[in-house]
Amino acid sequence: MKMVWAILRKEDEETTTHALNDNGFVVTKLATTGAFLRKKNVTLLIGTEDEKVEKVIELLRSHAGKRSKVIYAPPSVAPGLVYAGANSMVPINETIGGATVFVMDVDRYCKI
Repeated sequence: MKMVWAILRKEDEETTTHALNDNGFVVTKLATTGAFLRKKNVTLLIGTEDEKVEKVIELLRSHAGKRSKVIYAPPSVAPGLVYAGANSMVPINETIGGATVFVMDVDRYCKI
């Protein structure tokens, strides 16, 4: 038996837990906060049989993995300058998502 710990963005929690549940995995959620950027995270605890670990990782990758998103930001100009495209927005590719996954052996498991 294995315990999978997955730390992912709070925004990915709902779709990821639904996908895991729909595939027969029971998930325990812990609210956590990232230390570096102080972003809201969620830590998922998933207990599963050894042979199902790769399916868990596959689901985590497809629902909480890194992906690109285009955001639009105003162009940076020196203060006080006015130019013809002042109202335009510049597209910027941003990488979002991603999960940190730990897989550990479970010595003993029981429901009480």
